[in-house]
Formats: sequence, structure tokens, C-alpha cells
Amino acid sequence: MSEEAVQALGRAIDAANSIVCFTGAGISTESGIPDFRSPGTGLWTKIKPIQFQDFMASEQARQESWARKFSGDRTMEDAVPNKGHLALARLVETGKCNAIITQNVDNLHQDSGVPDEKVIELHGNASYATCLSCHTRYELAELEQQFKQLSHVEACGRCGGIIKTATISFGQAMPEQEMMRAQAAVERCDLMIVLGSSLTVYPAAGFPEFAHRLGATLAIVNREETPLDAVADIVVREQIGATMSLVVGLN
Repeated sequence: MSEEAVQALGRAIDAANSIVCFTGAGISTESGIPDFRSPGTGLWTKIKPIQFQDFMASEQARQESWARKFSGDRTMEDAVPNKGHLALARLVETGKCNAIITQNVDNLHQDSGVPDEKVIELHGNASYATCLSCHTRYELAELEQQFKQLSHVEACGRCGGIIKTATISFGQAMPEQEMMRAQAAVERCDLMIVLGSSLTVYPAAGFPEFAHRLGATLAIVNREETPLDAVADIVVREQIGATMSLVVGLN
């Protein structure tokens, strides 16, 4: 482990008053969840994603989406928070970390004990579904039972709208409220810690750049190089769980 960089990260955390963490797939791969985009191994290189416009326009596309959801790999559903998630939960508990902006949809930050209001999900959440019209929440177990009985998921019982998993699909607009929350959190932070993000997926990846431009200290913890390594104040190319457990004193 790069002791010098890890020590620098620890000092930056000690000195900070308002920390924002920005997490990507790399923090959850340590829980056994494969990422979506890596060449040859990413989920989207194996299965062509259904575009949002196709989901909205075609009943067949919608039911294909639900069939994939209920017959596919359950790795994400079965995953539990790892040391990286638990370390960030500890950081939130200290009061220094005011927000976790995440590109992940696995709900593991909440499962680790981070309050919902501290998690900003830029790409949604795969652990439940919502009506796209009235935003009524639906639990997936209920919808799966319906799908097995009827071979389709029916329209929203409240307004007749289309029900979809609460993730942001390809071609779907980014969630306006979450983007605004993320911007506000970045504007207040004096330390941005990026963990497990390739920093190549925009507009989400623009937030660390924004923090850097505003003068916040930028730290990146990632096994691979990122486009912002050259401007970051601290770069740690190590496992996230081991690194963050060490800097926050998580045994």
C-alpha cells in the first residue's frame, strides 16, 4: 500500500470541515457486483441495454425489461456492504461527510447505515420501482409475483402510469433534483473523495471537476488511472475497503 498517499488522505480528512464522497462501480465490485461497462466483463457488453425511449414506446420492450430483471443474475440483490461502504458510513457518522454522491444503483450505502438524506443517487436505485407518472413506489417482490402470475407487469394501480425500476436508463434524463442536490453539496465541500469511479461517465463525472475548480482538495482512490489523476491533490491506487478502513480507523 502507498503509505505516503494514504497518510496524506488521512491528513486531508482530519483537516476538512465538509467532505463529499463520490462513488462509482469500483467500491461495489469489492462486494462482488460486476460493473456495467468494462470491456469483455461489463454487463452491458454482454446484454444490449434497453433504451428508455424503447421502454416507453413498446409494451414488448417493457415486458422484456421485466423478464430480464426477474430472470437475471441476482448478484446485486444478494450483495452486502463491504469495508469501503462501512468506512464511508463511519465518516458520515463523524459529521464531517455531508453527502455521498453515487453513480451506483445497488443501495449498499443505505444498507451500510448511511441515512437516505445523505445519499445522492445520480443513476437511481435498482432495489425498487416507481410509477413514472405519479411516482408511487412499488416493491420488486410484489411486481415479481405479479409478473410470474400474469407474464407482465401491469400499469400503476393509482394513476395508470408506466412502472419502471427506479434506475436511470440509457436515454433517460438525469434526475433534476438529485443533480441540484449534488451541485449544492459540492459547492459547500472543502474535500472531495472519489472512490471507485473511472470518471468517464458524464454528466456525473463533472462533479469532481467542479469541486476542483472551486478550490476543494481532490482525492482519488481507484485501482486504475482516471482522467483527473493529473490534477488531483491525492491519488491512492489501492483497494478502497482496505484504504478507507485504515484512514477512518475501522477495524
